[in-house]
Amino acid sequence: MKPFLILAMCTVLLGASATPEYSIQAIRYASSPDVPVSELVVGGPKDEKVEIAMVVWLIRGGGHTILFDSGFHRDTFVKDFPMKDYLRPDKAVETAGVKAEEVTDVVISHAHWDHMGGIDLFPKANIWIQKQEYRYYTMDAWQPGGNHGGIDPEDARGLLQANTEGRMHLVDGDNVEIFPGIRAYTGARHTYASQYLRVEGNPTFVLASDNCYFYLNLTSHLASATFSDADHAANIAAQSRMIELAGSPDRVVPGHDALQFQKFPTEGRVAKIK
Repeated sequence: MKPFLILAMCTVLLGASATPEYSIQAIRYASSPDVPVSELVVGGPKDEKVEIAMVVWLIRGGGHTILFDSGFHRDTFVKDFPMKDYLRPDKAVETAGVKAEEVTDVVISHAHWDHMGGIDLFPKANIWIQKQEYRYYTMDAWQPGGNHGGIDPEDARGLLQANTEGRMHLVDGDNVEIFPGIRAYTGARHTYASQYLRVEGNPTFVLASDNCYFYLNLTSHLASATFSDADHAANIAAQSRMIELAGSPDRVVPGHDALQFQKFPTEGRVAKIK
C-alpha cells in the first residue's frame, strides 16, 4: 500500500476515534405547574398554562461526566415559580447512577437561578460558561443600569469562588469546541450571553436550554423570552440555526418542555435521549 494511502487511513481512523459516542439523558429534578406560556414564549397563547419541567442534562463519554446546567437548591425565586416533586439536583443526578463527586464538568447555559444555582453541589467539577456571561453577571449587572433579573447573588459569588479555585473555564464566543465533538454556540440572547450545545454523534443533538423553551418555539417560529425586546428576531434565527446544527427539529431538545419525557424513553425522572 502506498505511504500516502496509509497516512490518509490513519488520519481518518484517528479522527473517528477522537470523537466519542456520547450518551445524553434529561433529568427532571422538579416541575413548576400552571405557568402561562405567554410569560416564556413571545407571542405565545395568552390563555394557555403548562407544567414546565425543571431539567439538567447528563452527557457521558470520552472520560467525561458532564452536566449541562446545574438546577437550583436555594429558594430565592421559588415564590415566583412554585415547585412540586422537587429533588435536589445532585440527588436527582444520582437517580441516573452518577454521584455528585463523579461529575467532571458542569456547562452553564446561562446565569438564571434555576440553571446555575446548583454549581456548588458539584464541588469537584470544572465550570464552563461564556466569558461575556461571566463578566456581565459578576460585574456590570450589579451596577446602576445593569440587568440582573433572575440572577441569585449567591450564584454570582459561586462563579467567583470557582474561578479562584481554578475550576472556571471561560468559553470565548460562538462555535467553540469545549470537548471532542461537543461545541458551544451563542446568539440566542436569552440572557446577556447565553449558550447552547451541539453534541455530535449518531445521531447529533442540540441541547437548547432556555434559548428555546418549548417545541412550540420551533414549530411556530416564536422567540423565547430574551434579554431585551430587540433580541427576539435574533433568538428566532438562532432556533433555526439549532435545527440546521441538529439536522432535524426532532433533535433539538428545548429547555423546559415536559414533552421530552414523553418523546424519549423515560424511567422515573430520567429520559434517555441517546
